[in-house]
Amino acid sequence: MILEQILITPWVDMISMPALFFQTIWEGFVSGVLYSLIALGFVLIFKASGIFNFAQGILVVFSALTLIGLHSNGLPAYIAVVVTLLIMALIALGIEKFVLRKLVNQPDIILFMATIGLTYFLIGVGEFIFGGENKVMITKELGLPNDSWVFDVYDDIIIIQQLDFTTVIVALSLVILLTCFHNFTRMGRAVRAVADDHQAALSVGIHLSSIWFVVWFIAGIIALATGIVWGARAGVSFALEVIAYKALPVLMLGGLTSVPGAIIGGILIGILEKIFEIYWGQPLLGGNTETWFAFMLALLILIFKPQGLFGERIIERI
Repeated sequence: MILEQILITPWVDMISMPALFFQTIWEGFVSGVLYSLIALGFVLIFKASGIFNFAQGILVVFSALTLIGLHSNGLPAYIAVVVTLLIMALIALGIEKFVLRKLVNQPDIILFMATIGLTYFLIGVGEFIFGGENKVMITKELGLPNDSWVFDVYDDIIIIQQLDFTTVIVALSLVILLTCFHNFTRMGRAVRAVADDHQAALSVGIHLSSIWFVVWFIAGIIALATGIVWGARAGVSFALEVIAYKALPVLMLGGLTSVPGAIIGGILIGILEKIFEIYWGQPLLGGNTETWFAFMLALLILIFKPQGLFGERIIERI
């Protein structure tokens, strides 16, 4: 009986209830797109500076809280977005000038610990300025839709939130813009050069400080976009930082140096964890498998492919 529940029943349910299956796929896809967005912030900074940015999660929270705080103090929503971006630029400048510049040529673990320190610094500043209570994202003021579309599928219904559809469009637009930036702009080519070889980039006149500022600012833009759409779904509080860590298995799966890997890995994890939750987790394990499924999947992948599905194999010569 247990074997039937594990091996047969979920697949029968997928075929017999196609509306539920399509709904599950869609919700997993939306979550995966958001995971991909967060993972992009990690990948961009790691490629340009070799730093695993533990602070990306708090940047998501801090940017969203800044936006809400500015609007609550009288700034119109879209002006508040612009001012928030300027604040994220100042944060990027401060990180480059007072943290990264002081730690050039230090071991990777030192840089990693610096981002942990930066995380708790921003948590302290954020709680002092904005307080620790949950806040509501200004979705209406930003023009984000709150309605739903209802589709009839095989005498059943699929409900798609317009906010989720907008989230996917915003995420895909950011990915396209980042791709164009990397491939067709001078600064984007400089970022790729720094990612390939710091010393070679310096020898041709590329300033590392400028590149680090750019990638941290781009990470701030991604953090703000993610904070807006995640905040619209679940509210904005410092607990949102935990959601950002779901990008870690995405990075393990897709590879720390691969932008396509971050995108594909995020979508793959989002869909698979939702399918597992609905068809195996709830009936067999009591639910809540989404908290650990992605990490177990990433661990399984790393056992067979340590660099991830799309990561670059690192060969060190002695």
